[in-house]
Parts: sequence; C-alpha cells; structure tokens
Amino acid sequence: MTSAAQTSKSGAREAHPEHLGHVIFIAAAAAMGGFLFGYDSAVINGAVEAIRDRYDIGSAALAQVIAVALIGCAIGAATAGRIADRIGRIRCMQISAVLFIVSAVGSALPFALYDLAFWRIVGGFAIGMASVIGPAYIAEVAPAAYRGRLGSFQQAAIVIGIAVSQLVNWGILNAADGDQRGTLLGLEAWQVMLGVMVVPAVLYGLLSFAIPESPRYLISAGKETRAREVLAEVEGKDIDLDARVREIEHAMKSEHKSTFKDLLGGSFFFKPIVWIGIGLSVFQQFVGINVAFYYSSTLWQSVGVDPTESFFYSFTTSIINIVGTVIAMIFVDRIGRRPLALIGSVGMVVGLALEAWAFSFDLVDGKLPATQGWVALIAAHVFVLFFALSWGVVVWVFLGEMFPNKIRAAALGVAASAQWIANWAITASFPSLADWNLSLTYVIYTVFAALSIPFVLKFVTETKGKALEEMG
Repeated sequence: MTSAAQTSKSGAREAHPEHLGHVIFIAAAAAMGGFLFGYDSAVINGAVEAIRDRYDIGSAALAQVIAVALIGCAIGAATAGRIADRIGRIRCMQISAVLFIVSAVGSALPFALYDLAFWRIVGGFAIGMASVIGPAYIAEVAPAAYRGRLGSFQQAAIVIGIAVSQLVNWGILNAADGDQRGTLLGLEAWQVMLGVMVVPAVLYGLLSFAIPESPRYLISAGKETRAREVLAEVEGKDIDLDARVREIEHAMKSEHKSTFKDLLGGSFFFKPIVWIGIGLSVFQQFVGINVAFYYSSTLWQSVGVDPTESFFYSFTTSIINIVGTVIAMIFVDRIGRRPLALIGSVGMVVGLALEAWAFSFDLVDGKLPATQGWVALIAAHVFVLFFALSWGVVVWVFLGEMFPNKIRAAALGVAASAQWIANWAITASFPSLADWNLSLTYVIYTVFAALSIPFVLKFVTETKGKALEEMG
C-alpha cells in the first residue's frame, strides 16, 4: 500500500478545480450505465399486465418472464470485470450499450413469449455489466479528493433511471388513451414502452466515445504515454505524472487477487464476515423492494386503481426513491451506516405493516375501501422512502468497506450474487403469492424487515471513519 505522505506528494489527493468540470462530465457519462440499469430494471413495470393479456399466461409464467432478466444480470456482473481487464473499460461500456439497444428493439418487437424472455436476458446481461463497470471506472478516473462524491453518481443515476422510466410509461399510456395494449406508432403501447430505451442506450454509446480510457487499464496494457495524458487531463498537468504512474503500478502489483477459496473457513463453510455480507444482501431484497419497481402498476390495478393512476403512482414512488437516496447520500458519512440501517428498518416495518393491514380488507365494487386505499398508497411511499434513505445505499457502502483487503473482491462478488438471487426469488414469487393472499405476502415482507433489526444490532459493525486496512 502507498503511504498517505507518498500519495499526497504524487498529487493524487490534490484537487484541481479547473479540471473538475471535465471530470464531472466523465463521471456523469460513465454513470449513464447506471441510468440504463435503473431504466431497464423498472420499465417492465408498465408492460406486465399487457404481456399477461397478450400471451394469455398465468401468474407463474408471467413471473418467470419478468424475473428472467435477473439471470442475465448475474452473468453480466460475474463476467464484466474480466472482460474489462482484457479489452478495457470503455470497450466494455460500448458492448453494454449495444446490448441495451438490441434488448430494447427485441423486446419491443417480439415474435412470441420465448423470444421476449430471451431479449430480457440480453438486457439483464447489459445491466449486470453496467452495475460493475460504471463504479469501477469512476473510481479509477476520479481524483481522490472527489472520488466519494463522484462515485455516488452511479446510485443517483440508477434511481433517476427508474423515475424516468415510470414517467415515460405514464406518458405513453396517456397517449394510448389509458390502454396498455392500445395502438401507438403502429405498435401496442407496452411495446413502445420497452422500445423507448433505445434513446438513452444510443446516448450512452455515443458518450463512451467522448471519455478517456481508465489510466489503470492503460498502464496494465503497456500504454503509459496515453495513461499520462489521461492523468494530466483529470488531475492536472502540474502533478508529478511519473510518480502517479509508479504509484498505480505499485498498487496493481501489490494487490492480492482474492479467490473463492479465500472465503472458506469458520463453522458454516464461509467465514463469518462473508455470511454477514450475504445477510445484508438478502435482507435488502427480502423486504420486497423490487415489487415496488417491477409490479407496482399491477399491484395498484389489482386493488381497483385505474391503470393511468396506477402508472402515475409508480412515478411518484420513484420520485420518493430519489428523495430518499439523496437523504442517504447526505447522512451516510455523518451519522454512520449502522444507525441509518436501523432507522430504515423501523420505517420499513411501519410502512409494510400498514400495507399488509390495508390489503387485508375485501374489495368493494372492485376497489379497496377509501380509507384502506389511502393508507395503502401512503404506506407504500413511506416504505420506499425509508428503504431508499437506508438499505438502498447503506448495503452497498457496507459491502465496499466491511471485508478485509485479502478477500474484498471475492467476498463482494459472492454478496452481490446473493443479492441477484434474492432479487430473483422475490420477483419470481410475487405474482403467485399475490394471487394466493396479497395481505399475507406483505406480512412476510414485514417480518423480514423486522428481522433485519436484530441482525444489524448483533452482527453488523460500524465502518464509518475506519480505513479499509482496519477491516479484520
């Protein structure tokens, strides 16, 4: 590891305001992958009921079409790092952009249910790549003094992508007179919803040609001259470029390439710290957060809300998600990760329990009674707010900080994989569970939110203010 004195001497910690605008542009361009991550993840929300009707399928089959993208996500996330190390971060972004475009076109023009599922997997692979490449690239390009704030662009872009997808869906549904299968531009409305993603995907691809390759990759590929040019571009021409190049080379040589074998130990296969990371990932998903982003329109329609209003509520929920994320970004370094997680858990228990109570009432004329309807709507927004200001951000911060250096990369990979699997389990099970008993489904999510409180209190250690080297 390089000492703080060496780092300061090389200029890595120096802020150069005249370069900051350019660096912000570079980080924002890379974060477009996060925007597409959020957009592609949530846009399917507007097409769920139309797909059910178009292909005349039951809840179990419908759930698999929605959830199958997560298989692609897991594969994309698992392979993106190796692809980026071989061909570069920028080429990886460009491949991801092409896959987003192909997925959008294929999903908008499916021949049958099976190829719609295939295009969903392609889009999922692109999401998985974007989830890995964006943060890694930003961390490698950003000056140390601004790395944390610029790194938060990825999460901000994801929640903005979710919100924009819901706004676009709502606009398209209104243009189609409130009918998800209404004709628009020669297609059904839901097909247009899935196809519109071509626009941000093309923009992502174009932006990838306007930003430089990572200095770290350039040095690993033997392109030191170009690496120096990029370092001067993002950190300033007055820094000691030779020292910065030597610093990066030293860091790369001294890195321990963690493997799966490094994670083994303890009484239950993995080391305890790895299980804690897996637990954080599983709790983050088992509270049912992605039901709010994949199925909210279907959920509201199932309790009698007009389709156009249900799409609008999906949009307002995603705005609340942005507000909560901003709150988390402001307070995660001020009050700490653990207190924020506990506050979020308590808020989620209240929101989910109220939803479970509201959904336990019988429908009157196809709708929830007025009081229960308003309670369900407000409680859903409360749940998303408390998730976003806590577990939505805090889990990723914990996973990036809590593992010892020796196992960090491999442990983070296992924890992230657990998150995709848990996400798939919730996404694939919700339609059938909702058909069985919507209220009890929310009771299950409430129980997991409640269990997350003792889990954090007993097993999770605060990482605020600790150097990564202190993690034992």
